[in-house]
Amino acid sequence: MRALSLTDRGPIVEAARANPSAQVGDALIRVRLVGICSTDLELIQGYKGGFRGVLGHEFVGEVMAAPGATEWVGKRVVGEINIGCGECSLCRRGLGKHCRQRLCLGILGKDGALAEFVTLPVANLHVVPDEVGDEQAVFVEPLAAALEILEQVHIEPSTRVYLVGDGRLGMLIAQVLALTGCDLTILGRHAAHLALLEQWHGSKTLISTPEAETLLAAEAADVVVEATGSPSGFAAARRLVRPGGTLVLKSTFAGDSLPVDLSGLVVDEVMVVGSRCGPFAPALRLLANGSVQVLPMIEARYPLDEAMAALAHAGQRGVLKVLVEP
Repeated sequence: MRALSLTDRGPIVEAARANPSAQVGDALIRVRLVGICSTDLELIQGYKGGFRGVLGHEFVGEVMAAPGATEWVGKRVVGEINIGCGECSLCRRGLGKHCRQRLCLGILGKDGALAEFVTLPVANLHVVPDEVGDEQAVFVEPLAAALEILEQVHIEPSTRVYLVGDGRLGMLIAQVLALTGCDLTILGRHAAHLALLEQWHGSKTLISTPEAETLLAAEAADVVVEATGSPSGFAAARRLVRPGGTLVLKSTFAGDSLPVDLSGLVVDEVMVVGSRCGPFAPALRLLANGSVQVLPMIEARYPLDEAMAALAHAGQRGVLKVLVEP
């Protein structure tokens, strides 16, 4: 099969990589569409300690084979990306996505979906409803990550929330937060992105400037969500959370370049919440009922043979979602 693989020489499009095979409990999936994520770009820069293999974890596909679970064959599916061992204390407590021996699709020890075929355990799969198209379904994984915030932090209509970041994930987080009816303000760098969010949900938005940050800091928020992917974004988010408030971190970084004033967090009694993967079923429901808009976020589609150009496009500043079609 063809695949976009990260090698010691960097990312390359392989023309004849061996097809994966499905063992009992697994499904062999023909990939229909894949989204390029900021994590893919970070992996190329060295995030996660030198992953080598097929990139890609935001996908929709069709099950071609499922030994021992033939009822899945022919189903259009999306898949959760973490694969726990199923036996350790964390897995037994329902924390398989934090399993110390876990694999993570296209990120940690497991070939990803930027290929013609991919395998995943059947237990990781979710059937895509007919009313959700492929171009919507490819957003399920990042939308689920946005929803994880609501699994971790209690947000009421009276809660003042600031979101720092209006990129790929930030656009989804903003829409999820708006559904709570909270007092939401979004601080971003892209006027076109912010205009879309105002149009979709009536959100208050500000272009990120020192003056805008000063204005918001004067009325510090109960909850601040950082989704910029940059150390400067983290610093801004830290300044905007009130004493006793909650700081939610959605960014991951290549390297160890993030300065953190731990003493300040202690003195201000700020709760810091790391937030990662989330629930797929609610994400599918929100896409099916139209509560979250994703199609306007698609900026380009490329065939797999042009995946290098797709990576270059996705890496440009301000670009939202770039899709690859095997």
